[in-house]
Amino acid sequence: MAYPAGEPLAADSRGNSLISFARGGETTPPQDAPLPAAVVALWRAGRVLMVLDRHRQSWELPGGSIEEGESPRQAATRELLEESGQRPDGRLRFIGYARFVLAPDRRTEYLALYAGSCAETRAFEPTEEIAAIRWWDLLETLPGYVQPMDAYLAALAR
Repeated sequence: MAYPAGEPLAADSRGNSLISFARGGETTPPQDAPLPAAVVALWRAGRVLMVLDRHRQSWELPGGSIEEGESPRQAATRELLEESGQRPDGRLRFIGYARFVLAPDRRTEYLALYAGSCAETRAFEPTEEIAAIRWWDLLETLPGYVQPMDAYLAALAR
């Protein structure tokens, strides 16, 4: 899935744009730009888990940087637990690779998108990075700013 020139799939107020999304092919990651991050759309009763990032002051999918020696899947699982305290029921499903153009230097990067579900929630403890978590139905208004690119990716992972 790509967009016509000049029309991102989603963009935020900081000048970052989601420009394409490719489903499948976890074993063949893109080679034309770095893949430094992975995120998880974790579903429970028709709602996706969102985390409130303290620094960006925005609701986002849990996820973050892939550490050296770590696969995107391992990073997604680790970041989900670190940021939210939640664990999926079973193995995460690979959804695809999202391509971004990031401000201010207009660099291109990818992230890996995974999805999973959980029947039970675990206790959440706020951290230096994450202030709160919410289960969101993609329609209701959350207090504050919802990262549009993450909302788009959550919808793709439904």
